[in-house]
Amino acid sequence: MTPECFIPKGAASFKIDFNGPPKDFYFILLPKLTMLALSAAIEPLRIANQVTNKELYRWFTVSEDGLPVTCSNYVTITPDLALEPIPKEALAFVCAGIEPMSTTSKKVIHWLNHRRAFGGIIGGICSGAFALAKAGLLTNRKFTLHWENQPAFCEHFPTLLPTPNLYENDNSLLTCGGGNAATDMMLELIEMDHGKELAVIVADMCLHARSHNQTALQKSSYSAGLGSRNKRLINAILYMEENLELAPDISDVADHVQTSRRQLERLFKRYLAMTPNQFYSDLRISRAHSLLNETNLSVTQIAMATGFNSAPLLTKHFKAKFGVSPHTFRKSWDKKQINI
Repeated sequence: MTPECFIPKGAASFKIDFNGPPKDFYFILLPKLTMLALSAAIEPLRIANQVTNKELYRWFTVSEDGLPVTCSNYVTITPDLALEPIPKEALAFVCAGIEPMSTTSKKVIHWLNHRRAFGGIIGGICSGAFALAKAGLLTNRKFTLHWENQPAFCEHFPTLLPTPNLYENDNSLLTCGGGNAATDMMLELIEMDHGKELAVIVADMCLHARSHNQTALQKSSYSAGLGSRNKRLINAILYMEENLELAPDISDVADHVQTSRRQLERLFKRYLAMTPNQFYSDLRISRAHSLLNETNLSVTQIAMATGFNSAPLLTKHFKAKFGVSPHTFRKSWDKKQINI
């Protein structure tokens, strides 16, 4: 690509005193990656070049063999390059999406290990942390990935604990939850490279309300979703989420939040129009649904991981909610993937 490719024309402008070499970004595209997260990462770089009329950044898309990659939304991207060694000073991000365990090849893992051996900066976007974990790059590191993929990740890598934050920068290991969190992560890098004013202009050009804080949570608070700030209700829900495998009795949940079972039931009825048991069952079924989609765990293993303790009990509740058994659901999903 010529320099002009990286400096598009635009109306807004911002003068910057910089004449150094551009910083290069390489985005390794795994099959079924999330297109929104990739775009959210690249656009701030493009806009930074546009408003300054300088080649501050360059970006390249890479696939394992240089062939087109289909995103999770079925849009196909033709990459710039095949997987090959890149300059040490460049930044490399693994971009993944759905089914991240099955889309990470041995060749990609080998490339990541080679990259680490030579001290290059590596990152993960959306569910890219799966590839980093398979390559052994996340041990004793602070990292994150999309909240939807975190339960499956923790089942596959029980010794690794992702944070719930938008993005993480742990000694040049850069990870984010995908979506617009990729924009926040890139804005921080732009600010580090060229100052806060440029980062603010880029955020405004993206019409992006910047978090200004990498520890901002990916998910909205329960108080916002429920329309309630009742601490006992919120703490009860959090306790349920953190103990799906143990599935404590609702009386134990009430004891944990220091209220009576009857009062807890009133709170759930008022704000959620269901009983605590119904809400807890839905949480566990939703987790089972996620694990069926994103792991190869057996139905029995998933039943144990979601507090049902047996495959027949999980099947009963799963069928009541989704109309099919876990086995039938998984077979139909696998068939759909084969036909894509």
